[in-house]
Amino acid sequence: MTLDPRLQELLDREEIRQLITAYCNAADRHDHKRMRSLYHEDAIDEHGAMFSGPAMEFIDRLPEIQANMEILHHNVTTINLAIDGDRAEGEVYLLALHRARMPDGPIDVLVGGRYFDKYERREGKWKFLHRAIVADWANVHEPSIIDLDHPFLAGAKIGRPGPSDPSYDFFKLLRRGE
Repeated sequence: MTLDPRLQELLDREEIRQLITAYCNAADRHDHKRMRSLYHEDAIDEHGAMFSGPAMEFIDRLPEIQANMEILHHNVTTINLAIDGDRAEGEVYLLALHRARMPDGPIDVLVGGRYFDKYERREGKWKFLHRAIVADWANVHEPSIIDLDHPFLAGAKIGRPGPSDPSYDFFKLLRRGE
């Protein structure tokens, strides 16, 4: 049975949107296993001076790249997609906060930019085929202005990279760490 093309496009858009947001979660939680599952084996990732080349090599280097990242917080906003059968392209707007340990103390970098994405559906599953980061602006605070010890946050759960993040204990349906 063939679906109405409009319904198929909605299903494809939703699966690609879930792929995009899964990337944000995997990056922020330093979940490299999950990150690997989002790309095709022959995919390319261009992350500026940080890395440019095969996505699987990028993911292999993530522990080193993320080692000094105390906080990563990726947010996507506008998602523009064009779908043609089993191929799609996306221009995805993002805001990404990075708090990094530096020799003189932590710094904050808030980047406003876009992902230029190419996706491909193989064996019924959409994954990244090519992802390139485009920086449109950056706001840098040196030293950091983030204060997680402020009384306003007293008693709140505090996010962390990896499985020590409170989401791993809180959620059961979202299946963190699998």
